[in-house]
Amino acid sequence: MERTTDTIAAVATPAGPGAIGILRLSGPEAVSAASAAFRAADGRPLEAHPPRRLIYGDLLDREGAVIDKVLATYTRGPASYTGEDTAELHCHGAPMVLSLGLESLFSHGARQAGPGEFTRRAFLNGRLDLVQAEAVGDLLEASSREGARHAAGQLSGALSRRIGGIYSALVDVMAHFHAVLDYPDEDIDPFRESELEVVLSRQAAQLRALLATCRRGSQILHGLRCAIVGRPNAGKSSLLNALLGYERAIVTEIPGTTRDTVEETVTVGGTLLRLIDTAGLRDTPDRVEQMGVERSRAAMESAELILVLWDSSSPVTQEDGELLSQAMSLAPTVLVRSKSDLLSAPLPLLSLDPMPPVVELSARTGQGLEELEQAIRSALPRQTGEEAYGELLTNARQEEAASRALERLEGAQAGLSAGVTPDALLTDVEEALEAVRHGADCLGVGAAFSTHTKADVDVLPEGMMKAICDAVDIPVVAIGGIHKENLLRLKGTGVNGVALVSAIFGAEDIEAECRELKALAEQL
Repeated sequence: MERTTDTIAAVATPAGPGAIGILRLSGPEAVSAASAAFRAADGRPLEAHPPRRLIYGDLLDREGAVIDKVLATYTRGPASYTGEDTAELHCHGAPMVLSLGLESLFSHGARQAGPGEFTRRAFLNGRLDLVQAEAVGDLLEASSREGARHAAGQLSGALSRRIGGIYSALVDVMAHFHAVLDYPDEDIDPFRESELEVVLSRQAAQLRALLATCRRGSQILHGLRCAIVGRPNAGKSSLLNALLGYERAIVTEIPGTTRDTVEETVTVGGTLLRLIDTAGLRDTPDRVEQMGVERSRAAMESAELILVLWDSSSPVTQEDGELLSQAMSLAPTVLVRSKSDLLSAPLPLLSLDPMPPVVELSARTGQGLEELEQAIRSALPRQTGEEAYGELLTNARQEEAASRALERLEGAQAGLSAGVTPDALLTDVEEALEAVRHGADCLGVGAAFSTHTKADVDVLPEGMMKAICDAVDIPVVAIGGIHKENLLRLKGTGVNGVALVSAIFGAEDIEAECRELKALAEQL
């Protein structure tokens, strides 16, 4: 695993003036650099104070002159965000104060942190897995309450735990098979194909359920594509401006004013929407307007939600009805009768099943906007609620890895039905494991130890497994699962692989085995 040896520093708060500004450091010299740029009010060095306490004092520039009155704190690794020693200086948020403070830290051995480097170090040091590291970026870019809650769930490890369960079950299969094959003299339960079939079926179902969350996860983070369609001058651009709260699109009484799609993002009724204002749909000899109409139809076909506008001050035409039917065949649809502040024509009887939500709305007065929010919520498919926040796949990398893992498991299931021998089947399982590992960095997520134990492996003395794994450069979870390739890497290291298998698969005296393993680890 890559190790960092230098100390980084950066301003951790947004650019520009503010009430508070934070200087953050991470690395082996983080505490000493912060201490050199800080003078506590009680005269003691920063490291002489307990960690995780805010200490009042002065921030000093590179010449030792006082810049600001600040609060300082530090944390020792590995119990920090990055897994390294970290320190923070909480200053007033004046850009000049932060600039001079950063210069002072640089003069005491720190360097400027690169973009995302604190989170990158957290990942490299095992404090975050890959999914959690991605969630940090998602949280920073969240544009809705739901998006923020989902990113926070992923950051807390919700998705990692879900995928970790799949990984753990597959590791158990591999561990059991190789333990039986490589250690026939040990008292290990025989490998049964019927058990393999159950595990493969269960984990394939888990992966299918996970893949079914991709679209919802993408919608939460990036928003639903919502096309606003209708005849020319139906009030589409006025509705866009009303939802945004400012005039984004040009509005005139001349039909055909909008000739291209206009896109903006807004949260409506708690749902993040990527609104697409389109050109009015009609046959036209104007070449430019015709191109706009073609783009409007393309936007409607790719939309995940469609708002169909009917001008309530005009009689409903056959084209209006055809547009509504077409929209309902493509995506969830809401019928908006615009210009409700004007004299309205009666709504004709609609023989549609199901009937879309209908909203009377005036973009000029704002009447009906709340009803539109409710209609959008009712038009969208309801979620089952089975997935907690953070348990949805949200990007192409996660989706590709889950798809590849499912494909290999389905291959193993087909081979099992065809009578293929277990050793050949487990090649597919190994490839599925690799896909899951790539997708979620599961090595390092949770406790994926074998479930075939007579005693829980957590009784192993604290730090013993880590000591063994560090000595032979094997991730803790991988060695806990007794993967064959990891057992082979134990050869010549002084670690007794047979004893390790025996301990995890149920030794009569597991505590004695643990003592033996600990002694071996200490000898390395």
